[in-house]
Amino acid sequence: MTTVEQRLKALGLSLPDAPAPVANYVPFHVAGNLLFISGQISRAGDGTIATGKLGGGVDVAGGRAAAKLCALNILAQARAALGSLDRVSQVVKLTGFVNAMPAFTEHPQVVNGASDCLVEVLGDKGRHTRSAVGVSSLPLDSAVEVEAIIAFTPA
Repeated sequence: MTTVEQRLKALGLSLPDAPAPVANYVPFHVAGNLLFISGQISRAGDGTIATGKLGGGVDVAGGRAAAKLCALNILAQARAALGSLDRVSQVVKLTGFVNAMPAFTEHPQVVNGASDCLVEVLGDKGRHTRSAVGVSSLPLDSAVEVEAIIAFTPA
């Protein structure tokens, strides 16, 4: 078991299988020592999706939980791409998309669910730059979608 895998277990977290793409794209792409992970929606390991609009039935706590699911899917994709999460040297950037009503303004607090999860699991390697954007809809009515750029060490 790897160090990051031990940390996940200690936190009571488990990663789902890396989600398959739902359209014509790849789930990740490697360029040099950077791993680009396509947007991951708020899908739980059992296949259920945290859905709805922030400010329209979904509160900030629900949005944070949805963003955490996105982060777990990002980690699952990273493990699938790299073979081991111990190869992650730094989460460089996250972009979080929040399915929100026009008056909703707490996007950063929602995307903190993903950011906090990555820092909790990876420590300082999980600290990153970030954008948090409100959108009018997301695939499958997902409450949140997050994409990532991750630096890694060679095998």
